[in-house]
Amino acid sequence: MSGSFLASGLYRTFRWLRHLVHVPYYVRALVRSNEIWLTVLSACVGVLAGMSVWVMTRSTLYAHRVLYALHNDGRLSGLVSLSPWRTVLMPCLGGAVLGLFGLALARRFSHRPVDPIEANALRGGRMSVRDSAIVAFQTFLSNGSGASLGLEAGFTQIAAALGSGCGRLFRVRRADLRILVGCGAGGAIAAAFNAPIAGAFYAFELVIGTYSLVNLAPVAVASIAAVGTGHLLGGMSATVPLLPHGPLTARETMPVLALGIFCGLVGIATMRGVTLAEAGFRLLPLPVWMRPSLGGVVVGGLALYSPSILSAGHAAVLKVLQGGLSPWPLFLLLILKMMASSVSIGSGFRGGLFFASLYLGVLAGSLFGFGLEALGAGGPSVATCAVLGMSATAVAIIGVPMTMTCLILEMTADLTLASGVLLASVLSLLTVRRLFGYSFATWRFHQRGESIRSAVDVSRLRALTIERLMQRDFPCRQESMTVGEARVSCPLGMAPQIVLIDTENRYRGIVLVAEIHSPDHPPERILGAIAMHQAVTLLPLMACEEAVHLFERTEADALVVVEDPKTRRVVGILSEKYVLRRYAEALDRTRRELLGEARRV
Repeated sequence: MSGSFLASGLYRTFRWLRHLVHVPYYVRALVRSNEIWLTVLSACVGVLAGMSVWVMTRSTLYAHRVLYALHNDGRLSGLVSLSPWRTVLMPCLGGAVLGLFGLALARRFSHRPVDPIEANALRGGRMSVRDSAIVAFQTFLSNGSGASLGLEAGFTQIAAALGSGCGRLFRVRRADLRILVGCGAGGAIAAAFNAPIAGAFYAFELVIGTYSLVNLAPVAVASIAAVGTGHLLGGMSATVPLLPHGPLTARETMPVLALGIFCGLVGIATMRGVTLAEAGFRLLPLPVWMRPSLGGVVVGGLALYSPSILSAGHAAVLKVLQGGLSPWPLFLLLILKMMASSVSIGSGFRGGLFFASLYLGVLAGSLFGFGLEALGAGGPSVATCAVLGMSATAVAIIGVPMTMTCLILEMTADLTLASGVLLASVLSLLTVRRLFGYSFATWRFHQRGESIRSAVDVSRLRALTIERLMQRDFPCRQESMTVGEARVSCPLGMAPQIVLIDTENRYRGIVLVAEIHSPDHPPERILGAIAMHQAVTLLPLMACEEAVHLFERTEADALVVVEDPKTRRVVGILSEKYVLRRYAEALDRTRRELLGEARRV
């Protein structure tokens, strides 16, 4: 159980550092005030990321050799055949261990681990190393037993948490802490695929949420340091050899566009499949801890057709690119891999779809290439379509077009495909955004009821609630008061509007003071007859952004804040002018932090 030693070892080591290592004030001041020292700290985070990737990868390969009785250094998904009983039994046992481990965790911890995107979007980059180590161990259990998922979710989680922990150790600023989280996650991807540029763009696009010159140096240095650490430790190269092919021509543009759309649909089907699998497992009359075991049986049964269904599919990608598979086996592998990945996540296994999406893309692209040949329509070769499909399908699921474009180019070392890879990726992304609207990460947030769409820091905007903005001192009058009486008690210039309440102090609308003094209303008319916005109210815990949209929809200058919709007791009033000003200030502050304009003093 070397993965458990990794998880516990990383946590205990960092806990020891947090409590016993005291970083002197002048060292912390250097990191806080000098970008060069922040970059040095980022390099250290990159080294930790590279070590995490190496340990998790080696531990998982060792688990595969032990559990599946492999007698060589080959990867599980690259084998031609496996013992049938091991193929079904090992994922089932792994699921049982994972379920029991999850049951023990549920009895001790009531909170959910925070991933890097959520940490940067809502928590200012703060992550728990302990929780992330647990996630890394669960990912090891899942992939090590053969679940059809990748390790990427595990080592990006622990690497990002180590970046966050290092930042808190040096007490860096909030904006710098978010960068260090991105350095950890980007460094992990860079080390895993031997692709520093792709790792840097992964941090920019998915974890930090934006690219700026201030972010460039720390993230780039962390990615390079992670790759260098992987090389020093003997990491495996992720270079993909390609069959001979010619450069893409202008007449092949339309087939590439169609390939991007097709891969986008494959990505949507995969993400929908995860949702359906989760719903199906929830309907089963089984305890939660038993679901991974049942999911392991299903995955193992699907893998009886081919061992490439198991694990992430690193070696299987090479087999498909080297050719030799006909369309029908490719179609079966695509369907079975989609099902296995969906069942793995839906039943409760831990892991990600990063590399699994690359394998799905190779299968989808190869199928598309064979379809072009069958139609006699011309276009890229089957091998070229497979490479383009890798990028397009991964973009559809992960949602990082520049990351995948750079990753494919770095993995293949072939720049002749650059325009085709980028074109297919963009069309795939547009297809998913138009027909589905989410990447896999943001789709998972949406299912939990969370509304974030990226890692852009929105925590300050969410903290800006109506309760903090509302005016608590405001004039109130009874709705039964006449206009004549109101003209006496509410002279012009007293306040822009007054709030109407009934005899039980419930909200009954807003009346403008100027409207009270208008000659259009006779003195005997009651105020309730000229009240506005009776049915529209704000709540104290409502976010500022939600209030802005409500003001825009109702075209109101001011709205009343009630305690709750049932009692309708008035607790404050808020004007559109004030909420827009505070909202704009918060947006501008967030923008300046993203660009690095407000980081240094």
